[in-house]
Amino acid sequence: MRQVIIFPKLWLAFVVVLFVSMCVPPEMDPEEKDRAEQARLDSLRELRCPRLMSSAAEYYRNQDWEATVQIYREIDELGCDEFDPVLAPPEEIYLYYAIAHEYLSHFENSEEVLLKGLQKLPGSIDLRKRLAYSYKKQGKFDHYIVELEKIMDRAPDDLQNMIELSKVYGENNRYEDQIDVLRLLLEKDPNNEIYQGEMKIALEQVGEDPLDYIRELFERNPENTAYGLDFSDRLLSADRPEEAVDVLKKVIRFDRNSKIAYRKLAQAYSEIDDLENASRVYEDLLKLDPRDLHIIVQTSKLYIELQNFRKALLWADKAIQVSKSSGQGFGQKGNVYYKAFQSCRSTDITNDDRIVASLAYKYFQLAEENNYTHYSGSAAWLKENETLFSRANWFMIDPDKQSKGYLLPETACYNWVEERLKKDPTW
Repeated sequence: MRQVIIFPKLWLAFVVVLFVSMCVPPEMDPEEKDRAEQARLDSLRELRCPRLMSSAAEYYRNQDWEATVQIYREIDELGCDEFDPVLAPPEEIYLYYAIAHEYLSHFENSEEVLLKGLQKLPGSIDLRKRLAYSYKKQGKFDHYIVELEKIMDRAPDDLQNMIELSKVYGENNRYEDQIDVLRLLLEKDPNNEIYQGEMKIALEQVGEDPLDYIRELFERNPENTAYGLDFSDRLLSADRPEEAVDVLKKVIRFDRNSKIAYRKLAQAYSEIDDLENASRVYEDLLKLDPRDLHIIVQTSKLYIELQNFRKALLWADKAIQVSKSSGQGFGQKGNVYYKAFQSCRSTDITNDDRIVASLAYKYFQLAEENNYTHYSGSAAWLKENETLFSRANWFMIDPDKQSKGYLLPETACYNWVEERLKKDPTW
C-alpha cells in the first residue's frame, strides 16, 4: 500500500522538471551576445550622442567649465566618437575636454585626457601641443621638452614650436641642442637677426668661437652694415685690428654716413699705431658732423701723438668754437701746449719753454673756470715745478723784447706757436 502512494509523487516531480526545462530558452553564444550588446549601445548612442554634443558646445561657449567637463566625460564614456566621428570628431572632443580642465586648473586631468586622445590620434599636433602646455603648467619640463621635440619631428614647418624649443633649450643650458634648432630656423629665415644673435650666444656657451659664423653672416650679407660692425667689434676684442680695418672699410663703402663705422675704423687704425690714417678718418667723420665735440678733441689728441702740434692746436681751437661753455675745448688747447712743452723742453727750462708752459696754464685755468677740471693736475704740476714765466724772468729778458709787451717762442720746436704771451699787468 505504501509503494502505491509514493510512485505517483515521483512521477509527478519528473514531469514538472521536464516541463520547466523545456520552457527555458537555449543559452546565446558569445558572438550573439556581443551583437546584442552593440545594438543596445548603438541605440543608446544614437539617442544620446547628438544631445550630448550639442550641450557640450553650448556649455563651452558659455564658459561653464564644470558642466563642460561633465558632458565631455559622458561623451567619452559613451564612445560617441567611435559611433559617429563626423557628429563627434575625436580630436575636437579630447581637445575641448582638456581645455575645460585647464580653465579649472586641473592640469593633471587635462594630461590624462590628452594622453587618452593621443592613443587614438597619435598624429594630432593640436592634442600634442595641449599636452606640452599641460606639462609646462605642471612644471614637468623634461616631458614638456620631449613633446616639443615630437611636434618638431611631426611638424617641421611649425616655426613657433621651433622657436619655443630653442628658447627652452637655452633656458636649460642645452646649448648644443639649441644650436641644432637655430640652424634649422636660419635655413628657413637666414636674415633673422634674433636667430643670429641667439646663435652667437649659444656658440659662445659651448666654447666655440662665433667669429667664423659672424664672418659668414657678413660675407653673405655685406650690405647689412650691422653684421659688419658686429664682426669688427669681435675682431677688435680678439686683438685683430688689421682685419677690423678691412671689414670697416667695406662697411663704409656700403654706408658712407655710418658715424659708428668711422669711429671704429679710427680706433682700429690707432690700435695698429697708424695714427696718420686714424686722424684722416676722424676728419672724414667730422665732415658728417662738424660739431661733434668728442671727435674734434680726439682728432686733436691724435695729432699730438703724431707730434703735429700745429694741427693739434687748430683742432683744439675748433673745439673751443663748437662749445665754449663746456670748457673741454679750453682744456684741450692747454693740453696741446702742455704736451708740446713736455716734448720740446730743455733740461734747464728756457724762456721759450716757460712761454709755452704759461700758455698751457692759461687755458687750463679757463677750462676750470668753465667747470672742466680734467687737467687740474697738469696745471698744478706746472705751477709747483716753477715752469711758468714769472716777473723775475720778465726783468731778465732783453729790453727791446720788453718794450713789445709780449713774448713769442723762437726755437724751432715751437715754431708753430703764434699766440703771444702778454706781459702780466703786475710785472
